[in-house]
Amino acid sequence: MENQKNIPLSLYGLDAPTLTEVLSLPKSFYGKQIYQWLTKGVTSFEEMTNLPKSERERLSGLMSSASSSTIETSESDESGATKMGIRLHDGKIVECVLLIDKKGRHTACLSSQVGCAMGCTFCRTGTMGLLRNLSAEEIIEQYVHLLGVSDQPITHIVYMGMGEPLANIAAVTRSIRYFHDKDAYNISLRRITISTCGVVPGILKLAEQKLPVKLAVSLVTADNRTRDRIMPVNQKWDIMELKKALIHYQRVGGKRFTIEYCMLGGVNTDEFSAKKLSTYVKDMDVIVNLIPWNPAEELPYQSPTEEEIDHFTLLLDRLHVNYTRRRSRGQEINGACGQLAVPLNKGLEYELMVDEEDEE
Repeated sequence: MENQKNIPLSLYGLDAPTLTEVLSLPKSFYGKQIYQWLTKGVTSFEEMTNLPKSERERLSGLMSSASSSTIETSESDESGATKMGIRLHDGKIVECVLLIDKKGRHTACLSSQVGCAMGCTFCRTGTMGLLRNLSAEEIIEQYVHLLGVSDQPITHIVYMGMGEPLANIAAVTRSIRYFHDKDAYNISLRRITISTCGVVPGILKLAEQKLPVKLAVSLVTADNRTRDRIMPVNQKWDIMELKKALIHYQRVGGKRFTIEYCMLGGVNTDEFSAKKLSTYVKDMDVIVNLIPWNPAEELPYQSPTEEEIDHFTLLLDRLHVNYTRRRSRGQEINGACGQLAVPLNKGLEYELMVDEEDEE
């Protein structure tokens, strides 16, 4: 058997010249052919029929093209959402979700870490702690697995799954460049969203890279004391430090971003909270996404009532706050924000955030 010392765990994320090198391919155009098969979602060398049979047999004995596998899939007849459990090469598990919005657009919600170190108290993932970062290849493979169950092209990607994307920014941005590659999936950067709980160095790094993806910032409250309690990240980078980073990000890239405001019943939906939010967003080109908290029995919160939401939005109207009311998709399969749970990993959170406006 060939020396497998330099064989990667996964071929996803590698360009054609690198594929040619790591697989010791006798002809360079074989690398291009394999690259094209991979981007079509083919995970078996035997299916790559334009390769010589001898080469397919050699490669099949050498490795698998993907390092992860699907272990569980849940589908919803109501919303069309699909939740997928993915076993990684070391046995750890992450989840990804395929969501379909009212316009029929297909969005992949991808994880960037196994677990999360941020400890947000309204999120199940926060109870896990961080097990490890995902590689770019492992992020890309989630998309590939979702492609296998999608009846249409997946045109949008949101990094809103397990983990904090900006705490694993190198792998995340590498995967984004692969998704955007015209010879791979050719997904517009405007159709890719990174969600963060407020990791300031990561926001500044994004600004430095001038990568024109969309940014979604989970704020939950614009009151420092309350946010300290709900989101420990605020104790490291408080809301004013976060705002400075966001203004810088906007000045450099000129892009509108979104503030994710998870409404917690009786916590952040009163007049005080509305005024704090209004003051906070005043100097920024931003839209606030209002998202009702989804029930999780083990967490100390409750969902807001419809009357509570109506009252809060009325307050925001009076304060001239630009907002959108969102409905979490995938609740019926425990696939909405704060609801997903991985038996071996304890928890996970997702939310579909795709702008309603037409996109290029």
